[in-house]
Amino acid sequence: MMRNQEMLLIPGPTPVMDSIYDAMASETRSHTDPRFVKIYKHTIEQTRQVFNTDGEVFVVAGSGTIAMEMAIVNTIAEGERLLVVSHGYFGDRFIKLGQAFGIQVDVLQAEWGQQVSPEDIDRKLAEGTYKAVTVTHADTSTGVATDLEAVVPVIKKHGALVIVDGVCASTAMDEDMSKEYGGPGNTLDIVLTGSQKAIGVPPGLALIAFNQTALDARAAMERVPAYYCDIYNWIPIMQDPSKYFATPAVNLIYALEEGLRIVLDEGIESRIGRHQAFGRAVRQSLAVYGMKALASEEVAAPTLSCILYPEGVDDATFRAAMADKGTILSGSLAHLAGKAFRIGHMGNSTAEMLEKAVVQIGETLNEMGLQVDVSKAVEVFSSEIKQVTV
Repeated sequence: MMRNQEMLLIPGPTPVMDSIYDAMASETRSHTDPRFVKIYKHTIEQTRQVFNTDGEVFVVAGSGTIAMEMAIVNTIAEGERLLVVSHGYFGDRFIKLGQAFGIQVDVLQAEWGQQVSPEDIDRKLAEGTYKAVTVTHADTSTGVATDLEAVVPVIKKHGALVIVDGVCASTAMDEDMSKEYGGPGNTLDIVLTGSQKAIGVPPGLALIAFNQTALDARAAMERVPAYYCDIYNWIPIMQDPSKYFATPAVNLIYALEEGLRIVLDEGIESRIGRHQAFGRAVRQSLAVYGMKALASEEVAAPTLSCILYPEGVDDATFRAAMADKGTILSGSLAHLAGKAFRIGHMGNSTAEMLEKAVVQIGETLNEMGLQVDVSKAVEVFSSEIKQVTV
C-alpha cells in the first residue's frame, strides 16, 4: 500500500511503501541502544544478502555520491590510472571524482543513447596499466544500461578492478557479486548504490560492497585521502554496530530494513524480471504516441527511460500538465534539456501506476493538440507486462 499523494515517476527518489514510511516514523533511539543496534546489524546482513558477497558491505549516511567516492579512494592511489566507461552524465561524474584525488583519469564516452563497445574498452585497457574501471550499470541521464556479461570479462582480462555504479540498478538488475560474468574469475569487485532508487527508500543512505580483491587493494594502500570515506573506519562498525565512528541515520536505517525486507521477499530474480517487463511496457506504449526512447531496446535500462518528445511538444508545459494530474516526471540533462523527459519505472512502482501514467501522458498530448490513441497505448502496455504478476 502507498499513501503517496503523487506518483513520483522520476529517476529517483521513487515511490515509498506505507510500511517503509511507518518504519521510518518509529521512535528515534540512541545509535548505541541495543534495540537499534539489532536493526542496524540486520540491515547490514540484508545488504550482504542483496549483493551476495562474502566480502564487506557498508551502510552509511550519505548519497550515492558518497558511495562513489568510497569506491575510488579506497582502491586507487594518487597517480594510479582509472578508466571511466561513461554512458551519460553520471558516468562522467567519476572523472571529477578521480581527478579530485590526484588519480589519472581516462574516459571512454559513448554518444548519448549508445553503449561503449567491449572492443573499445579492450583497446583502451591495452594501452597501459589501469588500476580500475568504473561502469554505470544504468545511467539515469540516458536510460542506457551496461552489459556486464560483455564488459566484465574484458576488464578482468587486463587485471583491473571492476567498480559498478548500481545507483539506478541495484535490486532491479543483475549485480551478483558471487557470479562469474562471461567466464571463470570474472566477478564484480565493488558495487555501490543509494537507498532512494530501485530499493525504494527515502534518500540519505549509501550502500557499498567490496569483495576480497577490492579489500586487498585497500590493504595495499598505506593511507587514503579520506576520513569519513575510509572503509577502515567503517569495517569495525559493520562487524559490530554497537561501536561508534559516525552517527548513523537511525530512522533511515529503520526504513532500509523494511525496504530490503520487501526486496528480499519478492526475490531478486523476480524483481529483475518485473523491472524488465515494466521498462519494455513503458517504452513500447509511449512509442504508440510517437515518443521514441533515446536508448534502443538492445541497450535500454529496465529502471528508467529517457523519452524524446514528438515535434511541437513543449517540455515545461507538458511536465507541468502532468504534475497537475498528480504524476511527476523529470526533465532531461545537458544537450537533451527541453527535448526529452525521463520517467522512472522502478522500485515500488506498480503496473497500475505506470499504466495510469501512460494514459495521462496520452491525454496530455491530446490536450496539447496532438492526436494520439490512448486505448492502443494501454493495449500495448498490457501485452508487455502480462507475463509478470505484480
